[in-house]
Amino acid sequence: MARSKRSGEFERIARYFAPLAADVPGALGLRDDCAFLELPEGQELVAKTDAIAEGVHYLPDDPPELIARKVLRVNLSDLASKGAVPRWYLLSAAFHADHDDAWVAAFARGLAKDQAEFDVRLVGGDTVRAPGPALFSVTALGTVKASWGLRRGGAHAGDDIYVTGTIGDGALGLLVRQGELGGLKPKQRDHLVDRYRLPRPRVKLGHHLLGVATAALDVSDGLVADLGHLCESSGLSAVIEEAAVPLSPAARAAVAANPALIECVLAGGDDYEILFTAPASALKVLEHRAAESGTPITRIGRTAPGKGVSVADAAGKRRVLPRGGWTHS
Repeated sequence: MARSKRSGEFERIARYFAPLAADVPGALGLRDDCAFLELPEGQELVAKTDAIAEGVHYLPDDPPELIARKVLRVNLSDLASKGAVPRWYLLSAAFHADHDDAWVAAFARGLAKDQAEFDVRLVGGDTVRAPGPALFSVTALGTVKASWGLRRGGAHAGDDIYVTGTIGDGALGLLVRQGELGGLKPKQRDHLVDRYRLPRPRVKLGHHLLGVATAALDVSDGLVADLGHLCESSGLSAVIEEAAVPLSPAARAAVAANPALIECVLAGGDDYEILFTAPASALKVLEHRAAESGTPITRIGRTAPGKGVSVADAAGKRRVLPRGGWTHS
């Protein structure tokens, strides 16, 4: 049997990753130790680093193209929630010893595809060969008008709470991948797995929230947990209206078959939607900007004085979920 080819680090960089940086002069063809990046006048830099680990954030048999796109997209999602426009990223890749050149080439193709979609460019990083599980980390860099970027801590009591897209697909998709969620049609299962493997960062909407939203972050650890982070930073409490939380048809079918899954939907992670607050008077403006960007938004609750996050059912009865979302150990 022919042995799979595994190039050395510098050969891999030159062959697979330098082309991704070719149109950024300050990246210096990835041949130097640092990149030199010029900011547009009146803009400030927004930076975010997040990593995904084999067996934790993706499964070993996931396609390399989707793994690459996921690690880039989870970082772009954070930039979008701050109203930033993505510009550049750095990649640190600890490839598994079994990742041959064909695997790395597919990984690079995934990055190239999303570079084209989101108009972002590779400008540096590092690659190593790891003896254990693979690990990939991206530092995403974006720009926003100086002092205009959205924070977690700007919400006011009485603000409406919104989310983009749908909630719960990522968490349910992981259950499907783990063989723990049956009773769905093949198309429903495929939808949930796709949402787990490939987040949809809401880059087109993000900068449209500037000057309208009062606080924002992306939903990565779970809706309840991330709303809790926003409330803690803003010194407020919040109530989620369970019936208002937007679900995809696949998620709705899963919850209908097993109502207990609503807690997975509300507290699970991997949504990568924007969670934001805005005054009630901003509704028409938000609807217009959401339509303009092609991004659905849904009002799901309201902030109030106090502490903590509760969930209200259709009868108005409130509960605090026993699970607070994903925590990093």
